[in-house]
Amino acid sequence: MLIPLLLGTGLYLTVRLGGIQLLRLGAALRLGLLKRHDDDAEGDISQFEALTTAMAATVGTGNIVGVATAIGIGGPGALFWMWVTAILGMASKYSEAFLGVRFRATDEVGEKNGGPQYYLERGIPNAFGKFLAVAFAIFAVCASFGIGNMTQGNSIAHNLENSFSVPTWITGLVLAGLTLVVLVGGIKSIGKVTAGLVPVMILFYVLGALYILLVNITSVPAAFAEIFSQAFTGTSAAGGFLGSTIMIAVQYGVARGIFSNESGMGSAAIAAASAQTTHPVRQGLVSMTQTFIDTIIVVSCTGLVIITTGVWKEVDAAGQQISASIMTGQAFSHGLPGQWGSWIVTVGLVMFAYSTVLGWAYYGERNVERLFGRPAVMPFRILFSLVVYFGCTVQLGVVWNFSDVMNGLMAIPNLIGLLILSGLIARETKFYLKHDPKLEANRAQIEAFMAGDPGWEEWKASERAR
Repeated sequence: MLIPLLLGTGLYLTVRLGGIQLLRLGAALRLGLLKRHDDDAEGDISQFEALTTAMAATVGTGNIVGVATAIGIGGPGALFWMWVTAILGMASKYSEAFLGVRFRATDEVGEKNGGPQYYLERGIPNAFGKFLAVAFAIFAVCASFGIGNMTQGNSIAHNLENSFSVPTWITGLVLAGLTLVVLVGGIKSIGKVTAGLVPVMILFYVLGALYILLVNITSVPAAFAEIFSQAFTGTSAAGGFLGSTIMIAVQYGVARGIFSNESGMGSAAIAAASAQTTHPVRQGLVSMTQTFIDTIIVVSCTGLVIITTGVWKEVDAAGQQISASIMTGQAFSHGLPGQWGSWIVTVGLVMFAYSTVLGWAYYGERNVERLFGRPAVMPFRILFSLVVYFGCTVQLGVVWNFSDVMNGLMAIPNLIGLLILSGLIARETKFYLKHDPKLEANRAQIEAFMAGDPGWEEWKASERAR
């Protein structure tokens, strides 16, 4: 059910917004990565910090293990469908981030609150809107302990144990302590940590992948040929590989793409709502670049390394295809000398997973506040940090499946809300971009051309409300 709903919503929003993810990508990257903030804007953290907080939550094990799973089961063609999911998902990501800022408000301690748990109720002002908002908040809190906590800690602990013989209980203690220290500082502390950590970890991992691709440059054209041809034909059985039909390639490409970039789930809107921005359109476009960086850049690097090194077709001693959990490490080890390959994957996975813990901790606390009020935030931070230790030291088993289910359940109320509110999104987006197509206007210019617009006046009024 989720695959057609996610792809259909992304396609519908792409059409309604006139291909905004393609036409405005350059301006969005310039604003988010180079300028990084809007001067004299309200909010808790800069646009760049909001972007890196959202990226911290999404650039995780899905970029390493998830890609290997998709290619291992769906064949190289699955990577093509991950790209399709990302391109369409950028329109969904823009829309949910736009709504996160558009319907945000200031809470009792002066921080900005926004996301599906608020915009579904404020944008759809009836009992159905409140139902969607509460359902999203419940699923998001559950998901934060699963995909945003225990599974990430488990991946960190077991990779450090396998690569460097670090006992899992030591990893658990250190990780839980570091997490609590950062979380106590709130979104400003999380924003500063992710702004420093995320660019470094992505650059570290991507440079290692690019080196391997340069060494195997003659195999790259053939890899692209396999990706595009097998996306529409499936993969024949070979060696330990069981064979893939086109439907399996689509299913696993889309599913792992969604797991990786979270477009349509609504989570990134929570981080976007805290950004210092002069208009919801501007932060929506900055947030949209998260999906581009996550999937088109990082996921592509992982996938191409796996395909060009041929690891996806290798078998173990029993004649079975090697597992997805070690496939990426094997591919990097094939392409780099000595132990560098496994070290890069292990360190990359540790940084990716830890940043995901921080991003999801923020998502969880914002939804806890929505459900139980501000006093519940600090107990949640302490409990969340303790659960990190639990995730590091036990075998999770069913938690992985539980996490996937919670992710899917989060997406359903959010996607319904995006479809209902698509007219508002399209109308206000087109009005703003008509006056500032390159995102170069300053605050005074924006206030001048937006004066009298009903949506603008409503947003400014909510900005001042507590």
